[in-house]
Amino acid sequence: MLGIAFMKATPTTYVLHYRNGKVVREGAGLSFFYYAPSASIVAVPVSSVDVPFVFNEVTSDFQNIALQGQLTYRVTDAKRLSAMLDFSVNASGKYNSEDPEKLKERLINATQVLASAVTHTMPLKQALAAHAQLVGSVMASLRETELVQMLGVEIISLSIIAITPTPETAKALEADARESLLRQSDEAIYARRNAAVAQERLIKESELSTEIAVEEKRRQIGETKMAAAIALEQQRAGLITRKVDNDKKSADSRAYELAAMLTPLKEVDWRTLMAANASKIDPKVMVSMAFRDLAENAQKIGQLNITPELLDSLLKPTPEAPAPRK
Repeated sequence: MLGIAFMKATPTTYVLHYRNGKVVREGAGLSFFYYAPSASIVAVPVSSVDVPFVFNEVTSDFQNIALQGQLTYRVTDAKRLSAMLDFSVNASGKYNSEDPEKLKERLINATQVLASAVTHTMPLKQALAAHAQLVGSVMASLRETELVQMLGVEIISLSIIAITPTPETAKALEADARESLLRQSDEAIYARRNAAVAQERLIKESELSTEIAVEEKRRQIGETKMAAAIALEQQRAGLITRKVDNDKKSADSRAYELAAMLTPLKEVDWRTLMAANASKIDPKVMVSMAFRDLAENAQKIGQLNITPELLDSLLKPTPEAPAPRK
């Protein structure tokens, strides 16, 4: 009515009321009436804003990757921002231009430029795992960039949600990772088999060592038994030698004794010896010896008569003497 309008801003909106090119009032959450034909109202949101983004970059090995994340910022100097971009609103509270959306675009573009500078220095595999490095590097550079300071905004946070390669590259990486895992699995199987073989070898070596030790003990026992047998045979040989020596000495002693007994009898005629032992000699032997003497002196005998009874007595066996009673 009559060009009078009412402005009521939220606490998160910073309002600048211009009249004839001069600021007549400013502040957050203001409420006032103003004359619309001669006034310009600028409303700058000062609350934090989350801006999602997705853009494509290239790594140092010329592989395409997609960066997906979110940038959070807030306006700290609404007056400076209003001088850079048009945040004026009409009587109904709508912006007169598309500049408010350009703020997000400019911040996203600045973020993309800084992120591109980092990814261009990394190979694909390193870039896919560089979330923390990208966030730290881009965040620090973005806060210090001249554009952000000129716009009068503050970067609150930056997050990288995902870094993804192209579908073809992803399949190749998956195949490479799968083959690597399969190789690791094979290596683990081979290592387990080698460990089993090594353990089996240790067991066999232990068994062989045990057998060698047992055989060594058996050999030692055999050598000990053989040494004992040799010592026993040596003792036996010594005993036999000593026995032979003793028997020889005994025989020599008997021979000497017999020789000592027979030496006096060498010069004595056997007839004398027979006569001395006539009582112990068989009569048939005496008769036989008499016949021998007759035969030796046959040239001196003229005639000899031998009765049958004599011959018969010589031919009869001599009765054995009765065994003495015990």
